[in-house]
Amino acid sequence: MTKSKNKGTSEEKPKRITKKVLKQQVIELMLSTPNNIYNYKQISNKIGVSDEPTRRMVNEILYELAHDGFAAELQRGKFRAVMQNALAVGILDMNSDGSADVTTDDNQEIFIPDFRLNHALHGDKVQISIYRQRRRGLLEGEVVRIIERAKRNFVGAIKFVGKNAFVVPDNKLMPYDIFIPKVELKDVRDGQKVIVQITDWPAREKNPNGKIIEVLGDPGVHEVEMHAILAEFELPYRFPEELDKLAEKISDTITDSDYKERRDFRSVPTFTIDPFDAKDFDDALSVQNLPNGNIEVGVHIADVTHYVNPNSPIDNEAIERGTSVYLVDRCVPMLPERLSNYICSLRPNEEKLCFSAVFELNENAEVINQWFGHTIILSKRRFTYEEAQQVIETGKGDMSDQILLLHRLAQKMRTERFKRGAIAFERLEVKFDLDPKGKPLGVYFKENKEANQLIEEFMLLANRRVAEFIGSRKDGHRELPFVYRIHDKPNEEKLNAFRTFITRFGYSISGSSDKQVGKSLNQLMEKVKGRPEQNLIETLALRSMAKARYSTDNIGHYGLAFRHYTHFTSPIRRYPDMMVHRLLDHYLNNGKPKDKEQIEMLCKHSTNMEIKATEAERASIKYKQVEFMQDKVGENFKGVITGVTNFGIFVELTDTQCEGLVSIRDLDDDFYRFDEEEFALIGQRFGRKFTLGDTVEVEVWRTNLAKKQLDFKLVGMTGRANKPSTPGRNQKQNKPGKEKVKSSRRGQQKANSKQKQRKR
Repeated sequence: MTKSKNKGTSEEKPKRITKKVLKQQVIELMLSTPNNIYNYKQISNKIGVSDEPTRRMVNEILYELAHDGFAAELQRGKFRAVMQNALAVGILDMNSDGSADVTTDDNQEIFIPDFRLNHALHGDKVQISIYRQRRRGLLEGEVVRIIERAKRNFVGAIKFVGKNAFVVPDNKLMPYDIFIPKVELKDVRDGQKVIVQITDWPAREKNPNGKIIEVLGDPGVHEVEMHAILAEFELPYRFPEELDKLAEKISDTITDSDYKERRDFRSVPTFTIDPFDAKDFDDALSVQNLPNGNIEVGVHIADVTHYVNPNSPIDNEAIERGTSVYLVDRCVPMLPERLSNYICSLRPNEEKLCFSAVFELNENAEVINQWFGHTIILSKRRFTYEEAQQVIETGKGDMSDQILLLHRLAQKMRTERFKRGAIAFERLEVKFDLDPKGKPLGVYFKENKEANQLIEEFMLLANRRVAEFIGSRKDGHRELPFVYRIHDKPNEEKLNAFRTFITRFGYSISGSSDKQVGKSLNQLMEKVKGRPEQNLIETLALRSMAKARYSTDNIGHYGLAFRHYTHFTSPIRRYPDMMVHRLLDHYLNNGKPKDKEQIEMLCKHSTNMEIKATEAERASIKYKQVEFMQDKVGENFKGVITGVTNFGIFVELTDTQCEGLVSIRDLDDDFYRFDEEEFALIGQRFGRKFTLGDTVEVEVWRTNLAKKQLDFKLVGMTGRANKPSTPGRNQKQNKPGKEKVKSSRRGQQKANSKQKQRKR
């Protein structure tokens, strides 16, 4: 039996409300009573707004809605919703139960029932008609036009039905099987994995028609599954043969003019630090003491654009790919292997051409002077991160003087960066020990140690200083169009929902300014280290943040606390870095401003390809986690509840970060209901509660490699989410306003829906 919640008293201060939330409430009220005429006072009373500043905001919103055609001003200050259905454009976000949500251009969220999708699919850009009724507290609509398809190719298993066949897509957000006519069935066996392309979709048909583009092979085979993941995200897994032939013709000879035109660093101590399995080394560091007592540090980056000409076939392919893709067992490079692993790679004891950022620093790691330009280097040593870390910890080894000097400078820069408000998101990376056939033998986590931080700080320095250099220059009164890596401030509602959530663990985030919030988040990350809830809190903290992206419009980088930031240091694996190299070189030579619209188009494409690559990497990790657990059925493991839904609880295993589902059907000691506000399953008879962050013990019950799913059985509870420092029963807790709870609850509902098995 749940306790009734205390209602607010008249002494409580009114909740702050954002204009966006207020506008949504006004729209919902007017749509629910389309024949009523309101002034701003009547609407304020209806939605519970009493303070004068917010009531004035309601009045502003009414005039904005009238200007947008959503409402009509019938008399001075009196408004009514326009009777025809409102039209809007947005991106469709499919739920696994077949319904969808459309986030419109003005950031409204519209619910679309499955029978009103009209063949729209996940990610499509659509035009919708918004109805006057509401459902589940949301506006409801219908797709009236598909403006742009997100994708046409899908990966799945082929199933024969008589003389015809269907492809059952792997993608959980594709709720329709794809019909394959008999004429398309060549050299394919029942059950094989294939890539299928949707050819047409008759208006009255439930399923689209398609044709097989490629037969990948039998499911469960490592190579087939990795190719299937790349194909699902429309990423290539091989280079066209003609591009490899073109790359073979590129000369690696350094000419006399190269030596004359470049600053020579071959005699300066230089080295690289990279992962032990890396093959493309695109950055190196040089360091030397200057006669004036200062220190010169060179950040040397592979001069990829010296070898790849704009608009060449290799350049066009790099644009299309946007980035290298890193799966659990391989790198799918952006550039042909001859360039990425040989000519451009800064391999030891080989002279290499670079584009460099060279800094004169004092003992406090402050920049006194800087220089950008083309160089030639000779790396003396290739270190792995583990080898460099050993030097830092012991003070002994090759080039120890140089590494220890750079380490001291890097730590000073790192300390200063966090003082300015940078946020330390340093999640553990899941890695696998694989046998020659790709089978996972073990799971381990990549840690961010001082050697990683050494490289990170100098790459950040180069990226920031290049961005500042261009960002501060002008051609007359015009800013120079450039590629910036930007990161917006967190969404206020998401951050407040996160603030509320962590109170159940006894944590809090204080402050209102960017610097204060950043400092408080860093303190939180330190507190959760090593605790069972660490991964959950770090994951939710990241989700409360905006996503970094590329843009020509510089708004700064919130997470790094930089006013200017770009990507200059990895041109072998990121196309934006190649763009930055070309633009920097152009502006250093006093070139005229480049076409901003063209640069922005490439920025958007690069951001989209980065997102696809990240999703593919996560899918490959999930696949290997399930494969790793296949021979552990029946074994027990400790874990943390990371998701609570109306159909069960998701548990992440502490040792491996493998996540699986404990179905509500298998919690047979009671009848459980899902409490949306608590994000908890609560037993009706005995009051047993399962909530986010609880530690449990589970048994691995089933594995489904095709769907990348694990099923667990609950063995027992081992700990509650609430810690002793959580406010007690008699202590007052701050709760977000009603509209923010609803928003965060809807977010949880969407997450729940996306984790369900799809219905066919």
